Amino acid sequence: MKDPSDTLPDAEPPRELGDLKRSEAKAYAVGSAAVISSLSQIHSHTNAARGTKALAKLNQKGGFDCPSCAWPDPDGKRAMTEFCENGAKAVATEITDRRVDRKFFEEHSLVELGKKSDFWLNDAGRITEPFLLEEGATHYRPVNWEEAFEVLAEELNACADPDEAIFYTSGRASNEAAFLYQLFVRQFGTNNLPDCSNMCHESSGAALSETIGIGKGTVTLEEIETTDCVLVVGQNPGTNHPRMLTSLEITVKNGGTIISVNPLRETGLRAFAHPQKISGMLGRATPLSSLHLPIQLNGDLALFKGMIKCVFEAGAVDEAFIREYTTGFEALREESESVQWADLVVQSGLSEKQIREAAEIFINAKEAITCWAMGLTQHHNSVEIIRELVNLHLLTGKIGRPKSGLCPVRGHSNVQGDRTMEIWEKPSESFLQRLDKEFGFTAPREHGYDTVDAIRAMHAGKGRVFIGLGGNFLSAAPDTHYTAAALRNCQLTAHISTKLNRGHLVTGKRALILPCLGRSERDEQAAGPQMVSVENSMGVVHSSQGTLEPASPSLLSEPAIICRLADATLGERSEAPWKEFENNYDRIRESIERVIPGFDNFNERLREPGGFYLPNGVKERVFATATGKANLTVNPLSAIKLEPGQLLLQTFRSHDQFNTTIYGMDDRYRGIKNERRVVFLNPDDMKERGIEAEEPVDITSYFGGETRTAELFLAIPYETPKGSAAAYYPEANVLVAIDSTAKISGTPTSKSVIISLAKRNGK
Repeated sequence: MKDPSDTLPDAEPPRELGDLKRSEAKAYAVGSAAVISSLSQIHSHTNAARGTKALAKLNQKGGFDCPSCAWPDPDGKRAMTEFCENGAKAVATEITDRRVDRKFFEEHSLVELGKKSDFWLNDAGRITEPFLLEEGATHYRPVNWEEAFEVLAEELNACADPDEAIFYTSGRASNEAAFLYQLFVRQFGTNNLPDCSNMCHESSGAALSETIGIGKGTVTLEEIETTDCVLVVGQNPGTNHPRMLTSLEITVKNGGTIISVNPLRETGLRAFAHPQKISGMLGRATPLSSLHLPIQLNGDLALFKGMIKCVFEAGAVDEAFIREYTTGFEALREESESVQWADLVVQSGLSEKQIREAAEIFINAKEAITCWAMGLTQHHNSVEIIRELVNLHLLTGKIGRPKSGLCPVRGHSNVQGDRTMEIWEKPSESFLQRLDKEFGFTAPREHGYDTVDAIRAMHAGKGRVFIGLGGNFLSAAPDTHYTAAALRNCQLTAHISTKLNRGHLVTGKRALILPCLGRSERDEQAAGPQMVSVENSMGVVHSSQGTLEPASPSLLSEPAIICRLADATLGERSEAPWKEFENNYDRIRESIERVIPGFDNFNERLREPGGFYLPNGVKERVFATATGKANLTVNPLSAIKLEPGQLLLQTFRSHDQFNTTIYGMDDRYRGIKNERRVVFLNPDDMKERGIEAEEPVDITSYFGGETRTAELFLAIPYETPKGSAAAYYPEANVLVAIDSTAKISGTPTSKSVIISLAKRNGK
């Protein structure tokens, strides 16, 4: 499929190849190469003084939170360099001296920008002032903030129904911005609040809420470092959460065992060379994983079922815990007895011996924690997979006590906080009642669109206005051309952003770019310097306050943009004190305290170094489920059937990437340099198809009787199970069908895409 006209910007990154250089996958992660990479990124974007000042405050108490991942900071003493390579890259591109200003847009049309790579777009610099794209125009033009808000208010108020407006949120918005955003949206009259959680950990939230009564993790950072066993499943911390490697090194040195479960044997879980130690700088690495399970894509449910069979066989059920705290035990035991090892072996891609070895380590560990990410959450049966993982912990009583529990590792810095602030299309009635009482209105009760439903609605012409609070919606979403067509159906698309991305180029009839302050920058309002708050993967809420001079005097903070947008759109329809909220963020937090449970004395506790933990009943074995207990569940096997010649593909990140933000064209740990259009394949799969190493191929996906094709990828032989393949997103997102979503959660199935390969030369 191609864009409908050469006069429109490309929805996909350029389909052209660079000068690929390939080497062996690295034996260990981080070390001196990461330090050199971090410093080079900073120095390529700004001067040493500005870079040093920023890094000195990054993830420090009283400093600013990394705009990258949500891995927690230590509660106690912190290192002077409490950041990772990708955190340094994120900060470098935020504090850059490069600018996307009015001259930039005078020189570059949308069509021309559409032909640039995602790396080039991100690298262009910080956006300096609001820009408007008029209907039929080829270039953005600068506007002042008043005109920008007039355009937004005009288009929003022209909606025949509030549900014609869609309000997306990325994971970098602060708690204060998220709370204001959902308030404005609900006062406008809709629950159309899709967010990036819908595309990542929605399956975790759905499974955990049903089984243990809370959609978050149940452990602390210190517990991971002192537990006896850490099961790391469907996660590549070396690239996606590099600071986690420091904690895993501590786990190993404290005598803990790490089991890694991943189709690819990722460098980050082989060994870790600490970049702040002389030994690490010299390349002396700590081995991490004691056992690696090279699981077949979508084989996790079978693995957990096999481990549970071993629990029953070994008599390792914590019967006292089961009696007092759970329901559903007998049904689970009967189902486990009926499952055959032959089926588990075939569907997991592992041998019975491998599964038993993992189970033995888990059972014999006095305490155990399981961490996971997108490798578990983006399958058709992801909710069932995670429920089965919960079963494993519940059966053995390894939950709700120190050093044991569950840890879904969030991928963006405040995506968990956004959901806590009720950025959600399905708000609870209790929350809505508190919101109504606080602000004197009646919020809508009908559920809104999640991300996939929002795309479908826009595609069907039911979405008039799309507003994105951060993120790169187009490149993060599935089914790239379908999503592009959906956005182009809107009357107006608007993005609150710091830097340029492809989502600014594929627009509605009109488009706005609203530039905001970055995390590292000073936020001055009428009441003085302001701080915001964020929540990390361990449920810790803490402050974030930038100190650097803003990239442009025309930038507004996210809370200020939302307050002015709400005031311009709602006018006298809203009694909320928008101006007071903008002037002093303490006022926002006072309302949060009254509306969101767990935020008592919010302003006071936020000013405590390191912040505070939110309540988590599971830690005390209190399960806020419909039954009042933890629910054991039955999750039948549901294998993906492949036709002859087909493979199962996952999309994932390169090492020079955070979510859809591309920092460079390399993937150092996997041995790829100067190229992103690659597909990683089992060597035997390549041999069967007559495909040579680095030979160009087209990838075609299959779903619901339809096909989609991603053109011009280089075939790379790699250590991955036969039948499994992998390619980077957003380049491979075109293969993920809009209707291919996980049951219950609605998450796109980006980790289990059925594909075939065709050689470019037609032979």
